Amino acid sequence: MLEFLTGSGLAAAAGMNAYIPLLVVGVANRFFPDALQLPDGWAWLSNGWVLGIVAVLLVVEVVADKIPAVDSVNDVLQSVVRPTAGGLVFGSSSTASTVAVTDPAAFFASNQWVPIVVGAVIALTVHVGKSMTRPAANVATAGTAAPVVSTIEDVGAIGISLLAIVAPVLVLVALALFALLGWSLWRTARRRRNADLRSATQRLADS
Repeated sequence: MLEFLTGSGLAAAAGMNAYIPLLVVGVANRFFPDALQLPDGWAWLSNGWVLGIVAVLLVVEVVADKIPAVDSVNDVLQSVVRPTAGGLVFGSSSTASTVAVTDPAAFFASNQWVPIVVGAVIALTVHVGKSMTRPAANVATAGTAAPVVSTIEDVGAIGISLLAIVAPVLVLVALALFALLGWSLWRTARRRRNADLRSATQRLADS
């Protein structure tokens, strides 16, 4: 059960930012093995070169996600990356032995693919929610909300990733609170956009 909560938290974080949970998992295994010990087949996630590449990609993601319009394009590009990262972090924190499939028949027969698919689905669900909320917020605030919302998402991804490792029981609470915040932001942005449309329509009618 704890492994499932850990994997779920990491996959959900990947849906917000693909590289934060990957970096957290790699760093934790490399420098704090008592907190997280990856299976042998997943030890490559803590390789120095892998961590360096993920860190660079994280910087690019953080910058791009805070620029209006660019963030929407980035979300489209991340539609494959985030679910993939979600599958990786869920698989690495569960009983899936390795991502390297040398014998496809044995891989599927042993159900090693299940945690990877579950993680990908969780990350994709969060990613879709994020992709729906961001455009509405950008339109309603003329793009000014992009850096604020993005920063909240980054902080949330870091927090959920850390909780997933050190206190997985609290992951459900954190995800519920974050979902409530996302729903609230989406409704606020939608109401503001509708109000602006009504105001514009009224001005046209008056003229």
